[in-house]
Amino acid sequence: MAIRLPGVTNAKNILRRSNSFAKKAVSQFMDVPKGHLAIYVGEGQKKRFVVQVSFLNQPSFQDLLNKAEEEFGFDHPMGGLTIPCSEDIFTDLTSRLQELL
Repeated sequence: MAIRLPGVTNAKNILRRSNSFAKKAVSQFMDVPKGHLAIYVGEGQKKRFVVQVSFLNQPSFQDLLNKAEEEFGFDHPMGGLTIPCSEDIFTDLTSRLQELL
């Protein structure tokens, strides 16, 4: 005779869903090469960029980080570093920094 516990079945479903979410999150972090970091950029819809860690030392990039700190503090809505500027400005800046390095 088996005893059915609906709460246990529900808990298993929740764990299964959270496990699949965790695997997806880990796979997103794993596609960032060593020496790089993922940054979310945009004023409305955010787009994910992967940039070199060496950009963090550049004064123009630090200005963007300061802007992000003023707007978000340490509570970034995307779960990663979020910079509140247009994608065009960000890609222009990163391409200029790439030429310097």
